[in-house]
Amino acid sequence: MQSYRIRAIVAAALAATAMGASAQDKKAITPAEMNYQAGQSPLASEPMYQSSNPKAPPMTQAEFDLARKTYFERCAGCHGVLRKGATGKPLTPDITIGKGTDYLKIFIAYGSPAGMPNWLTSGEMDEKLVDIMARYVQQDPPQPPEFGLEQMKATWKVVVPPAQRPTKKMNSYNLENIFSTTLRDAGEVALIDGDSKKIISIVKTGYAVHISRVSASGRYLFVIGRDAKINMIDLWMEKPETVAEIRIGLEARSVDTSKYKGYEDKLAIAGAYWPPQFVIMKGDTLEPLRIVATRGMTVGKQEYHPEPRVASIVASHYKPEFLVNVKETGKTLLVDYGNLDALKITEIGSAPFLHDGGWDSSKRYFMVAANNSNKIAAIDAKDGKLAGLTEVGKIPHPGRGANFNHPKYGPVWSTGHLGDETISLIGTDTKKYKQHAFKQVEVLKGQGGGSLFLKTHPKSRNLWVDTPLNPDAKVSQSIAVFDIKNLDKGYQVLPIAEWAGLKDDGAKRVVQPEYNKAGDEVWFSVWSAKNKESAIVVVDDKTRKLKAVIKDPRLITPTGHFNIYNTQHDVY
Repeated sequence: MQSYRIRAIVAAALAATAMGASAQDKKAITPAEMNYQAGQSPLASEPMYQSSNPKAPPMTQAEFDLARKTYFERCAGCHGVLRKGATGKPLTPDITIGKGTDYLKIFIAYGSPAGMPNWLTSGEMDEKLVDIMARYVQQDPPQPPEFGLEQMKATWKVVVPPAQRPTKKMNSYNLENIFSTTLRDAGEVALIDGDSKKIISIVKTGYAVHISRVSASGRYLFVIGRDAKINMIDLWMEKPETVAEIRIGLEARSVDTSKYKGYEDKLAIAGAYWPPQFVIMKGDTLEPLRIVATRGMTVGKQEYHPEPRVASIVASHYKPEFLVNVKETGKTLLVDYGNLDALKITEIGSAPFLHDGGWDSSKRYFMVAANNSNKIAAIDAKDGKLAGLTEVGKIPHPGRGANFNHPKYGPVWSTGHLGDETISLIGTDTKKYKQHAFKQVEVLKGQGGGSLFLKTHPKSRNLWVDTPLNPDAKVSQSIAVFDIKNLDKGYQVLPIAEWAGLKDDGAKRVVQPEYNKAGDEVWFSVWSAKNKESAIVVVDDKTRKLKAVIKDPRLITPTGHFNIYNTQHDVY
């Protein structure tokens, strides 16, 4: 009867707005964006205190624990750890209690025009869990614990002290052509020899490694998991392995090392989603030195935000600075690491929510996506200012982007989008092509929305664009490739997942094109579930033909992969 009553009023309710959002809301969340944001949060297993709100509906402790776990697994990526709102709307008691349990159950069950998933009808939740979640979001949000210097040092391990590490390379591998491949659900990275296509070693890491970064010297590989664990891997060892590790919070996404002349390999930096902060560490041991909180005021409205997550971080080539991008406040922090005892930070405002990005071809301008504002901000690392703010498509997600010389507009940097099929090309030459600098000069049409990464290489004339989060399997299992010299011809579709020759019926999402050092091969992850077969597919860049397939039972959920040389030198 309860189910029938809900269905009877859902049509009328959906005609209204969900949490204040309308069907025409420009910030409506696409299915691709939901899939991207709704990944499991490591905070799901953290102990938290259940506060009580006298106006909230009753819950047992068991119900609360189940709801908290579900929220951090399914909802926090969009609505925020503290339920203050992020990509999705706020879900705090001052809003939710007034809506009431029945109203909330409708929108949790059936979704909304603005992008709220239909958790019940999709089969992701049953009616009992929908009811529990409707009551949970009316409780005071439980706050995860803070994570300061004492907690960091308790996790810090120097497995091999610097004095005991090799003084020269102890293996015969071509280190510059090694690929660091994330084995997402296994909590590992695979180091793969790009020459032989053989796995060198599997290194145990944190959960769902987000990125791999390389020290200025090329010796050390740094990876960070979503659980904020950093592994520092020495590539000089006979078998590359972890020499130091640390957790810098409870959830994180970004890590990098100092690149400026005279500071090579001296420092490392990592940013956390929770607590909202970044930490500067010693580059040879990961010993934490300085922790800086990012809580503060947003751009535009200048409202206080308690949960501004640290997104991408890059190291400047012009100054001893790290560029730290803070999502919710819409600010890039230029952190001068020249004197940690008198830390200087320059604050540059652009637009929320700053996410990922990469350098232009000159390595002067950092191009970062403000994905909830549908803009790309260009940060001038030399002059320390905002050089441009460009309107692009829906939910830009460039990865590091792709740089190439356009036949008409000169040097451009490009991004794909989670929310639509477009690829935006932005001019980056401030001298010869000044009239096009930081303007969208051309829009290409790709296969569809759900793109995470695109890539090219200085020695290539191809631009590769993935769409792993597109709901159409034919699109998510293939790749689109453009001829840079003939963009008007459109794209060619290559059936990468089909080429992998996998036996089972896994998702086979094709993700993250990555070049080898020479620029004549492109590697793709064919990403299926943890209990399904996955693979790496290698394509000849010149002929666009299949070159090799790497299969191994240890390749569990391969996603991002990073060539050591290209990552070290910011080649993309």
